[in-house]
Amino acid sequence: MSCLFEPMILRHVTLPNRIVVSPMCQYSALDGLANDWHLVHLGGLAQGGAGLVLTEATAVLPEGRITAEDLGLWADGQIEPLRRIRHFINAQGAAAGIQLAHAGRKASTRKPWEGVPGTVPIGEGGWSTVGPSAIAFDPQHQAPAALSGEQIGAVVKAFIQAAQRALHAGFQVVELHAAHGYLLHQFLSPLSNQRQDCYGGSFENRIRLLLEVTTAVRTVWPEELPLLVRLSATDWVEGGWNPDETVALARRLKPLGVDLIDVSSGGTAAGARVPVGPGYQTRFAERVRQEAGIPSGAVGMITQPAQAEHILRTGQADLVMLGRELLRDPRWPLHAAEVLGDGNVPWPAPYLRAAHAATPRRHALGLD
Repeated sequence: MSCLFEPMILRHVTLPNRIVVSPMCQYSALDGLANDWHLVHLGGLAQGGAGLVLTEATAVLPEGRITAEDLGLWADGQIEPLRRIRHFINAQGAAAGIQLAHAGRKASTRKPWEGVPGTVPIGEGGWSTVGPSAIAFDPQHQAPAALSGEQIGAVVKAFIQAAQRALHAGFQVVELHAAHGYLLHQFLSPLSNQRQDCYGGSFENRIRLLLEVTTAVRTVWPEELPLLVRLSATDWVEGGWNPDETVALARRLKPLGVDLIDVSSGGTAAGARVPVGPGYQTRFAERVRQEAGIPSGAVGMITQPAQAEHILRTGQADLVMLGRELLRDPRWPLHAAEVLGDGNVPWPAPYLRAAHAATPRRHALGLD
């Protein structure tokens, strides 16, 4: 069996393989409620054979949404629509996870395909944003209000309550979103955090909020269920958050009950030059795994089965997280199993007839 299709055990949850559906915002909810789009989107990816399916960034507070159309879990009424999706994901043999998030200063924007950057004015349906400091993301975004100590406590409480709702919905995995320039990452980075209190300045102070959120969520998230954290390993800007700090933070998160670090990068600095290319972030996942002694997930332009297999076989990461490639080919895991020769990976029963006919057809077309 290839490494890609070996099961992975995280606490009492067994992932059938090492392929994860990375959180991908769909900007298709109303009042934070999941709907048929999310069922078909996430359910179809579960049908495609991924071992773990993560929801998009799901806001713990209304003001923590990136757009007005984000998923949310700040209210009990949002539980049942997500439970329906979770149930379907599990029925396909995949584990179901949810990413909990707060967008901070990058909240209150329009859907990306509308092509209008920056903050949506309050008069046009937007809202006031918050962050560690009153520093705008870029000239198109409004400067956020710096969170008070009391407001920081309310954010921690919101993560706790969202995790409890995720448990009621039946999710088996929770991931805390501390990457891509959103609120928890904003506290980590000196580019966005210039506070003078116990949440700013030194490394110890800048990581304080994420440690508090992690500790708080772990107290309500059952011991038998895994907790993940997504980090941006670097801001790609001199003087910003960096890989050494990421490793040091990962070491601190492990004893708090974090089971795996999902290693991405960027998002805090609007003008950062990111050297995008195949597997461009994988080396950061490898450092976290080797130097912090905690399992890691690699993400970022992983598109080929052999590439994914190499990442795992050479010990660079424990999981591979796919996003856009799964949008292009929702059955990538099933096709990868064919390429890697893993014949025991099952297609959904209603598709078996087509799956068995695929190999001779591909051979006839010269695609093998």
